[in-house]
Amino acid sequence: MRPKRPQPPPTQDAPTDADKRAMRRALKLARDAAAIGETPVGAVVYETATGRALAEASNRREHDADPCAHAELMAIRAAAEAVGDWRLHHCTVVVTLEPCPMCAGAIVNARVGRLVYGADDPKAGAVESLYEICTDPRLNHRVSVVRGLMAKPSAELLRAFFRERRAKVKPPKPRAGRAPVKPDQA
Repeated sequence: MRPKRPQPPPTQDAPTDADKRAMRRALKLARDAAAIGETPVGAVVYETATGRALAEASNRREHDADPCAHAELMAIRAAAEAVGDWRLHHCTVVVTLEPCPMCAGAIVNARVGRLVYGADDPKAGAVESLYEICTDPRLNHRVSVVRGLMAKPSAELLRAFFRERRAKVKPPKPRAGRAPVKPDQA
């Protein structure tokens, strides 16, 4: 008996109008998350054939004190509940940031048909940056992936959020040539 040959990953589709609408909504959800102190990531799940939105979510890890409260994971759960089935092969997940290993695994386990994401995540991305979970031929399901839709606004939203957080945490550095003023000298 011959060993099974790995199947090539699905080819990348071009973004559809429904993908673009969903990404605009996901970006709005991400901005709303940032406004309440959450990492700005938004996700939308819609029926691929009709474009009908089934669920949406943004990150809620801080608010819920839940390490699993990632936008795409919460949207997948809500979509499965909406359709009454854990299999979402007829759905597209649209998310502003490349999914992490946990979320990429959930996308595969939910049998999602398509994934569309905005910004790459070089530190934790598990779709193309660090790992290729969604298209790994060793797994029992592969997802069609569209990478980089509205990547620039997605990435800028994240950069601005973390830039603001770093500015709040660290005191400003003294300028060159000036000695810092001690509190008792003021």
